[in-house]
Amino acid sequence: MASQPPLETEAVTDNSNYMIHSRMEILYILRAIQHKNEFVTAYFNQGNDFILTSLLDVDGDTGSLIFDFGANEALNQRALASGKIILATNLNHVKVQFVVDGMEQVEYLGRPAFKSDLPSELLKLQRREYYRLAAPMANPIKCSMAKPDGGKMEATIADISLGGIAIANYQGLISFEIGDKFPACRIVLPGIGTVTTDIEIRNEHKVTMKNGAKVQRAGCLFIDLPASQQAMIQRYIIKLDRERRAILSQ
Repeated sequence: MASQPPLETEAVTDNSNYMIHSRMEILYILRAIQHKNEFVTAYFNQGNDFILTSLLDVDGDTGSLIFDFGANEALNQRALASGKIILATNLNHVKVQFVVDGMEQVEYLGRPAFKSDLPSELLKLQRREYYRLAAPMANPIKCSMAKPDGGKMEATIADISLGGIAIANYQGLISFEIGDKFPACRIVLPGIGTVTTDIEIRNEHKVTMKNGAKVQRAGCLFIDLPASQQAMIQRYIIKLDRERRAILSQ
C-alpha cells in the first residue's frame, strides 16, 4: 500500500522522524489506546467535521479496528460516507494520529459501530513537538485568567497549539513563577467556541518584536485538556492555517 500523505490535522513540517510503519508496533500502540479507553477524535469532510469516539477492538488477525458510534447520528452517517478519516488521540501525553480510508457500519456487542482497516502507518508526536501556530495580531485572541488576589486579567495569546499557549502583554498585571497553575482559564476561539482549561506556567522570557520593542512572554501548558476541547483547538488551527494560505495564494 502506498504511504499516506502527511496527516492534515497537524501542521508539522516533517513527520518522517515520528512516523511508525511496523505493524507490530502499530498494533501495540492501538491496543494500549483501547485498554486505556482514550477518547479518539475522528476528522472527516476535509477536517470540517468531527466526532468523538473510542477504540473498542483491535484485531491483528483480520487487520481491522472497531470504533464506537458517535452521539450524533447525522455526523455518523456523514463519516460513513467519507472516503478519508483522520483519527487523533493521546497516549500517556503523547499525540497519536493515523489515517484510514473510510469506515463501514457493523454491529459490535449488539450495538452499531464503525469498522476500518488497520492503518499502514501511525504518527506519534511528543507534546513538545506540537506545531505552534502564531495567533493573529490584527484581532488577537485572549486568555482570561484569575489572579491570586481574586481579580481577573486578560493576556494576549501569541501562539497556540494542542499542547498549550504562549501569552504576552501582561506586564504590570501579574508576576509569574515557573510552575504556577491557573484554573479555568477561558480562551474564545472565533468561529469555533470557548475553551476552558487549567494551565501551568512552564517558562518566561523577553522577546524582541519587529519594531524593536521588548515584551515579556510566558509559555503555558494545558493541564488535562478534554478531548472535546482539543478538537476545538484543532479546528481553530486548521481554520486559521487555511485562511492564511488563501491570502498568500492571492
